[in-house]
Amino acid sequence: MKIVLLFFCLIVAGVSSADAQTSNPTPVGRWQVKFTLIDTSEKNLVFTAQDTGDGSFQLLDTGPDNKPVSNPHAAAWSFTKGNLSISGEVELQTGQCCRETGTLIFKAKLVSNNSISGKLIFVTNIDEEESPYKYHATAGTFSATRLTEK
Repeated sequence: MKIVLLFFCLIVAGVSSADAQTSNPTPVGRWQVKFTLIDTSEKNLVFTAQDTGDGSFQLLDTGPDNKPVSNPHAAAWSFTKGNLSISGEVELQTGQCCRETGTLIFKAKLVSNNSISGKLIFVTNIDEEESPYKYHATAGTFSATRLTEK
């Protein structure tokens, strides 16, 4: 009887462990994002993802003189087959002199339920004749960690 009980406990523990390992990560929540575009210093924002695919960017140091931007910017996200896409309209400094508006696009895989890393691209609203797409764009990298609710 003790052997059967021990065997049953091991099976239950194994199933519980497998369920915990296969739980699907989700981007829903708040994320501290650090990103760097080519020729710029590291910048920070908080991305808030709602379960509807809507979200917002709270830009922490991307305003003029590296100050916070007071109002959050609308964003959208999708998570399909393990691929996460996040985008929203923002104004950022590009290079050493100029500020431009455009679409900030993040592409990544969830590293874990609490960590994201990947690439980003900022496509400005400025026409650029030399570009095959007719818009100026710059790329970079980012990492994000989930913010815990207090």
